[in-house]
Amino acid sequence: MKLSKLAQALGAELRPTGADVETEGVASAAAATPASLVFAEDAQSLAAALASRAAAVIVGPKLAPAASDKALLVVGQPRLAFARAARVLKPADPETGVHPAAVVDPSASLGEHVSVGACAVIEAGAEIGAGTWVGAGTVVGRGVRIGAGCHIYPRVAIYPGTELGNNVVVHAGAVLGSDGFGYVRDAATGEYLQFPQQGRLVIEDGVEIGANTTIDRGALEETRIERGVKIDNLVHLGHNVRVGRNVVIAAQTGVSGSSSIGANAIVGGQVGIGDHAHVEEGVILGSGSGVLTNKKVKGAGVVFWGRPARPLRQYLKELAALARLARASDKEED
Repeated sequence: MKLSKLAQALGAELRPTGADVETEGVASAAAATPASLVFAEDAQSLAAALASRAAAVIVGPKLAPAASDKALLVVGQPRLAFARAARVLKPADPETGVHPAAVVDPSASLGEHVSVGACAVIEAGAEIGAGTWVGAGTVVGRGVRIGAGCHIYPRVAIYPGTELGNNVVVHAGAVLGSDGFGYVRDAATGEYLQFPQQGRLVIEDGVEIGANTTIDRGALEETRIERGVKIDNLVHLGHNVRVGRNVVIAAQTGVSGSSSIGANAIVGGQVGIGDHAHVEEGVILGSGSGVLTNKKVKGAGVVFWGRPARPLRQYLKELAALARLARASDKEED
């Protein structure tokens, strides 16, 4: 793609305007080729970018040199523009149609340019939107609805009662819409009987779900993952959970049933959230934090840490106090 066209797509300024070379992809400064695009956010990375073989550098207006032998794309958020450029320059997934080894029920509805891989199963009444790609070995359950432009990687299991919006990405091994972990104990016998798990799972537009992540359907109502949420690998979200817009959840996090996470929150790795808890909008939960059952965590932009999670400043004070007590105890023993 010509730099002028890419600049238009990114809302960037091309300097000099005549440096309209071809670009084929993005790269690091060390791995760049004469057709690569790189980016710089500080003086050190800018020096490396300008010394590289890259065709052009994405850079912010304050950092952009007044004169350069290399083409520049000047934009307010270079890292964001670089990520967008990677999408623009990435080759489209090949349209393969329906593989002969796939099993597609006659009552299923497939939009234009849908690709279905080998040994995938599309069950009765399922609907798949235009341009969606379904990987080998994936099972799309009865009546499942998948929007347009989605990418479902191999060996994903999507249970009945699940709905995916447009441009959703689901990585390999994910399980969507399985029964929640809800049981009622018989006081007379001690046995457990499953509480009805017959609600829905709704995944809104632009959500990305990592490999081997599992999201349960609602018990009687719904589990909902709102627009733009990004979920890492090996995350579990229980039944009736609601995750607000543009939340980021890192690997090995578990969220128990009927809890919620507000929009724009950030959840670090290995965080545990008990049932019926609420993490409010904009909260940042540090890695390994724990939120107790029925607790509310609030404070947009506030970093919480520890088990139970509390504001980082408080957590560090408590650690310091414990360290002083330990030192005092050691002195007494001496």
